[in-house]
Amino acid sequence: METGKTVFVTVGTTSFDDLIATISSDECCKVLEKSGYTKLLMQIGRGNFEPTNCSSSHFQIDYYRYKSSLKDDMLNADLILSHGGAGCILECLQFKKKLLVVMNDKLSENHQAELALKLGNSGYLYYCTCSNLLDMLRDADFNNLKEFPSSDPERFGHFLNRQFGLQH
Repeated sequence: METGKTVFVTVGTTSFDDLIATISSDECCKVLEKSGYTKLLMQIGRGNFEPTNCSSSHFQIDYYRYKSSLKDDMLNADLILSHGGAGCILECLQFKKKLLVVMNDKLSENHQAELALKLGNSGYLYYCTCSNLLDMLRDADFNNLKEFPSSDPERFGHFLNRQFGLQH
């Protein structure tokens, strides 16, 4: 039996209940299912919201709070939705995964947005907030994303310098 595609969602060590509630809503699950996904796996951190199954019997929702490593879940995912943490963003891109960064617009100082905006504007990922997540899932063509350069520390340093307009 052929297995369907998986969406993996990570919020890191914090809580991002709006993301978990939005992505596990029936509306988002229906859009994901229509796009060929059959499983939504979420790392929910210390959030208070715990998702329930959606109305479709052909779409599976699983979640956990923490694991020692997210690597296997990232590698097994066909699409990753991530909070804006730099480490998580870069890890997903190094694994050559399709990435949608969902920025938490309720944070007073969202320093994470700058990296997502730069990488998004360079074509390596898409970004949104919870308020337009459904539209992004419906409209984005993740096949149009560019492949992130392979992990070479010197090359990566030059890339970041170019992205942020820094001289060295």
